[in-house]
Amino acid sequence: MISRRLLLAVLSLPLLALPALAHEPGAGANGGVRVDAGHYHAELLADGTPAVSLYLSDGADKPVAADGFKANAILVVDGKAQRFALSPAGGNRLAGTAPVAIPKGVKGVVQISAPDGASTQAKY
Repeated sequence: MISRRLLLAVLSLPLLALPALAHEPGAGANGGVRVDAGHYHAELLADGTPAVSLYLSDGADKPVAADGFKANAILVVDGKAQRFALSPAGGNRLAGTAPVAIPKGVKGVVQISAPDGASTQAKY
C-alpha cells in the first residue's frame, strides 16, 4: 500500500510546473514592458509623451499582425485613469494618443479585441 506522504508528493508534482507556464513581465523587443495577454504577448511602449504603442506577439515571441485588432487602454497617470483607443499602425503595432503624457512604467490595463471577436487583457 502506498503511504499517504508518497501519494501526496506524487499528486503535487503537476502543481510545481504551473508557475513556469506563465511569463513574468519583462522587457520587450521594442524597449517596452511585455506581459502575457491570453494567447498573446503584449508589449506596451510609453515614453513620457501622449503617443503610446502596443506590440503583439505570439507565445514564441513571433510578431502577430495587428490588422483587425483593436484595443482600449486604461492607464493611471497621477492617480487619474486615462482612457483612449489603440488601432492598427502597421506590422504588429497598435498605436494611440492619450489625453496626457504617459510615463514609462505606467500601471493599468489594455483590453485587446482580436479579429475573431475574442478579447483579453494585458495588465501592467
